[in-house]
Amino acid sequence: MTDDDNILVAQGLKKSYGSGPARVDVLRGLDLTVRAGEFLAVMGPSGCGKSTLLHVLGLVTPPDGGAMRLCGRAVPRGGRTLQQMRRQNVGMVFQRFNLLSVLTAEQNVNISLRVRGLARDGARVRALFEEMGVDHVRRRKPGAMSIGEQQRVAVVRALAHRPDVLLADEPTGNLDSASAQRLLELFRRLHGDHQRTIVMITHSAEAASVAQRIVHMKDGTLCDS
Repeated sequence: MTDDDNILVAQGLKKSYGSGPARVDVLRGLDLTVRAGEFLAVMGPSGCGKSTLLHVLGLVTPPDGGAMRLCGRAVPRGGRTLQQMRRQNVGMVFQRFNLLSVLTAEQNVNISLRVRGLARDGARVRALFEEMGVDHVRRRKPGAMSIGEQQRVAVVRALAHRPDVLLADEPTGNLDSASAQRLLELFRRLHGDHQRTIVMITHSAEAASVAQRIVHMKDGTLCDS
């Protein structure tokens, strides 16, 4: 394997919150490498630092120490370059969906493109809605959708700008078993048919089982990789 095979490389990541006696070390010198086209699941119990790791990998939260490379480029700690990389290279799916309740599903996707400075691409957006099985809710607001439909719309939003890496934070956590299975099958197809790079944070062994590789996290570090 060459360095070109690695789309995301994290070395010695550290992240703490608080100070003095109240300081909590969440990430403790964590190393992680994700290959292009890989579907990786990061498993671990609540409180082990999984969500913090995902937000650091997604360039939402800067680490206190360590270094990262994304798509062959060094990730800075801040500034315009960091913002551009977050907007262009990363797509994120959250457990709570984060859809704007006053907008339709399609408008939620289009405003995400606008925030990234990208032109509206109606044909591509409609194709994604069809691929995710939610074309019938394009003109509905979140309150008129099922929980499973809202999560699949959130996946459409995360993919609309063609990110290099899709990050998912406990994506099945708020779903019933049938909706969870449907979402996991979508992830499996995105990886298998389209070779998308996916990093999924989960505490569920069932969810992790669809991934190509599983790593386990405990107390801010990876137990294996």
